Amino acid sequence: MAGVSMKDIKLRIKSMESTKQITKAMEMVAASKLRRAQDRVANSRPYFEILFDTLNTIANNTEDFDSPFLEKREVKKSCYVVIGGDRGLAGGYNHNVFKLAYSLIEGKNACVVPIGKKCLEFFRARGVEILTEAYAVAGEVSVGDCFTVAKMLSKGFLAKEFDTVSVVYTNFVSMLSQSPGVLNMLPLEYHPKPGDNNCLTLYEPDSFTVFDTIIHEYLGGLIYGALCESVTSEHGARRTAMDAATKNAEEMISSLSLKYNRARQGAITQEITEIVAGADN
Repeated sequence: MAGVSMKDIKLRIKSMESTKQITKAMEMVAASKLRRAQDRVANSRPYFEILFDTLNTIANNTEDFDSPFLEKREVKKSCYVVIGGDRGLAGGYNHNVFKLAYSLIEGKNACVVPIGKKCLEFFRARGVEILTEAYAVAGEVSVGDCFTVAKMLSKGFLAKEFDTVSVVYTNFVSMLSQSPGVLNMLPLEYHPKPGDNNCLTLYEPDSFTVFDTIIHEYLGGLIYGALCESVTSEHGARRTAMDAATKNAEEMISSLSLKYNRARQGAITQEITEIVAGADN
């Protein structure tokens, strides 16, 4: 009986050691990808900050400025770009962002543009209207794809197919903290600065045309920025989850090794006792 018990424990130890090797490897891969993702976030920010400043400058320094992208109307239908992951094993990364997105959509007239395989599966299972499935693999979405999505959403907003456009994503706070958030895209909100009308920039053919041209780039930049933040958050969450899994595996191996040694010691003690008893007889 003791031999069978020791064999089972030994098999479990071997299984946990294999699991530990896998989780450790996944942790190292996630850490490597995380560093590259953080660099991408840092490198992308300045360009889109300049675009936003340009939009603000045009809006603040043009008399009687107006644009259909600024129009606030009764919300009859909303559109959400929801960014999730392509795989699991990332702690609560997918669950948290999907929970937030669904709380905004549930019971309302809304459609979604899912980015990520898990995201598409989530909304498809719940019967939510999906505007397009072209970006179901988050790992393959490029900067150009983000601009394409922005143009599609802009056309839908101008055609009054939906009245608001937002991005639901995960904001990378730190290695141990990632928080889901919502970024409102349309109608566009800018920050007026009364009295700041000293801009001497001349726009060709005119400021209105430049504004309506730049805004597509800006909206695409918002989506790309949210995608970069989400990808970085996913790698951070996966690294943390795999680190925790590796530590749990180590604890289980240590506990099982202790049980194995006790069972082995018990078996040896029993054999010695039987030998001594036989010698006495």
